Amino acid sequence: MKKTFIREKYLKKIEPYINKDIIKVLTGQRRVGKTVILKQLIDKIKEKDNNSNIIYINKEYHDFKAIKTSDELYKYIKSKILDSSNNYIFIDEVQEITHFEIALRQLFSEGLEIYCTGSNAKMLSGDLATHLAGRYIEFHINSLSYSEFIQAHQLENNIKTLNKYIKYGGLPYLIHLPFDDEIIYGYLKSIYNTIILKDIVSRYNIRDIDFMERLLEYLSDNLGSYVSSKKISDFLKSQRLSLSVNTVMNYLKYLSYSFFINKVRRLDIIGKKRFEINEKYFFSDLGLKHSIVPFHGNQIGNIFENLVYNQLIYLDYQVFIGKHQNREIDFVIQKGNDTKYIQVAYQLPNKKVREREFGNLLKIEDNFEKIVVSSDEFATDYKGIRHIHILDFLNSEEI
Repeated sequence: MKKTFIREKYLKKIEPYINKDIIKVLTGQRRVGKTVILKQLIDKIKEKDNNSNIIYINKEYHDFKAIKTSDELYKYIKSKILDSSNNYIFIDEVQEITHFEIALRQLFSEGLEIYCTGSNAKMLSGDLATHLAGRYIEFHINSLSYSEFIQAHQLENNIKTLNKYIKYGGLPYLIHLPFDDEIIYGYLKSIYNTIILKDIVSRYNIRDIDFMERLLEYLSDNLGSYVSSKKISDFLKSQRLSLSVNTVMNYLKYLSYSFFINKVRRLDIIGKKRFEINEKYFFSDLGLKHSIVPFHGNQIGNIFENLVYNQLIYLDYQVFIGKHQNREIDFVIQKGNDTKYIQVAYQLPNKKVREREFGNLLKIEDNFEKIVVSSDEFATDYKGIRHIHILDFLNSEEI
């Protein structure tokens, strides 16, 4: 029997909106488990409603290949509606249907219950926001968090497990595979190729695939460093590749739209100004990152930053890189009226490093909580700053 891992956190978020007058949209990178969550929602609806009629469309299945346009989508759904039942519509990878938002708006106006998934962020910032403003709610689905990874693979919370999580990432399908480099990276490489070719190259008519791959290698090598389009353009020129800054910016957007990478902007802690240049990029899944450039230990500090960033997103924080005078704060996080500052270090081996990481936070003169995350065996609070071990941080459901 095929193993299934139930993503309780997401189901609890979505369940209160069942039978509510709003379209439910699940977004996220391909293969992070949106389809499985959709099917688990279908099971919940069937349990609660014996009179339910489920209309399910998955654009990755050959059976639904003929549904290409808004009109075809609308006609297909109308043909499946039962007047004697409560009709529930589920559409997987809805962005594959041209002008899908027109059909959704019409179906929604007819009082139908709609759920859909999408692997493209532009779908929300553009199509849905324009045609369905105020009529939908988004639930962003991430690959497995560290705590979910432990549960799904039935492992203990220790450094050995963390190393597996760092090396292989959190795509849910890995529960069906042995922890074998050749097997797992073969699978991850196939997912990488699907995302690049289907969600980026084909969607945006990109001709220079070689540049796209070099750009990802650059981002991987410069993980946790400030990145600008000009820096990348200058680097490419040094490699005898000539591309304009605009082209680089567009490629970065396309990678972000596919949820493959996440852009994190800088925030001036004193002036609250958001900077539009010199942002950082983190990978949504470290296993996919390592399918591009293999993991090497001298990047562990940057990997820790990526781990912490992904956990913060999983916990629904808004995340920025902090600038305080001439100092950098790894993360400024916000949720509602709550703000916290976080510094990340692989280890604090001596007094100088310890004073730097804690000292940057101590110089911020406000009352918001300040935290240092590291892998030091004994994490000891310092002058009111909380020190959290990386395993405890990644395994917590709140900070």
